[in-house]
Amino acid sequence: MSQRPYWEVDQESRPYGSQPGGGVGGPYGGSTQTTEPLGHYSPPPPPRRKRPSVSTIVAGILAALLLVTGGFLASELTQEEPTETTTTAQNAPAGPVPVRVNEPVAEVAKALLPSVVQLETDGGLGSGVVYKDGGLILTAAHVVEGNTDVVVRLSDGRRVDGSVLGTDPHTDIAVIDAEADDLEVATLAIDVPLEVGQTAIAIGSPFGLDSTVTAGIVSAVGRTLQTQSGGAVSAVQTDAPINPGNSGGALVDRTGRVIGINDAILSGGGDNAGIGFAIPIDTAFQVAEALEEGETPTIGFLGVTPADGTGSRLGALVTSVVEGSGAAEAGIQEGDLIVRYQSEPIESAADLIATIRATQPGTTATIEIVRDGQAQELAVEIGEPPSD
Repeated sequence: MSQRPYWEVDQESRPYGSQPGGGVGGPYGGSTQTTEPLGHYSPPPPPRRKRPSVSTIVAGILAALLLVTGGFLASELTQEEPTETTTTAQNAPAGPVPVRVNEPVAEVAKALLPSVVQLETDGGLGSGVVYKDGGLILTAAHVVEGNTDVVVRLSDGRRVDGSVLGTDPHTDIAVIDAEADDLEVATLAIDVPLEVGQTAIAIGSPFGLDSTVTAGIVSAVGRTLQTQSGGAVSAVQTDAPINPGNSGGALVDRTGRVIGINDAILSGGGDNAGIGFAIPIDTAFQVAEALEEGETPTIGFLGVTPADGTGSRLGALVTSVVEGSGAAEAGIQEGDLIVRYQSEPIESAADLIATIRATQPGTTATIEIVRDGQAQELAVEIGEPPSD
């Protein structure tokens, strides 16, 4: 019995993000993902107040007495020796947190909460992370979409004005300049490899509840996440509970370093189902530095319009090739199935888009295609997107 090629699989075993038939409309497009952005939480109107009955008041007094007594006893039983703390410059990165073995999340929350803000926009509420001196804040582009100005609510309760310096819809990253110079700067885990299973702590404002901390693990890395604009980016998957309003907030490791910017959840009803996604901090920081200077972030361009492989074929199916592009010069043709890029598997159109965008223009890459059932490798020079 002959063995199937690796690019052919049973339909039941297709991995996440590889649903068939996801055609796109241009060389930048990608297949549709069932992820939902988390920003723009709009609080509901307050409910009408009801007068409590006499029985309710009596029950409340009894419960309060029990709570006071129980709280006193609990505090007597659980008192700990105070831990030493060190102070740093007010607006300098806090640095890795000295972790207590029994309560690492509590220590991280204490250190990072001053660096995570709530953003009020015309569309609702979101979150942001102070990442540089001078009030520079990272957030998700869909949180501030359509806004040039926002209100920044700090962890100490202050509200300051902020302006949107720039957005990048391809990676869903935006930068805000807040009118405050004394903000606590978060430590970023730049060039720090992530491990599946490591602690992941989400901090933000889900449903408008500012300074909310939840914890879980890094469930996967390198997941292809499709943004609202049709772009795609390699993302961190986590089971740390994140919900609407968390977008733009911090995903943090157990030492208090920001590893990602919370961005989307996989859900059919808008609520958390244990599958959330964050833009890796390396990607977010690189994009932010370009936006600070008013520049367009540099991305790679292959010059093909991809669709997901059909039937049992995993990969990115080439539906058209841009004349004069690196793909055309290398001999890639309509109907080719791209299955590997630099020896890494490509399982969908979104996979290809995210991978190409993350490649520096001028790079010569080895791309493996399947044509007429035969695999072959082509050397392709990655270019820059056309200016028009």
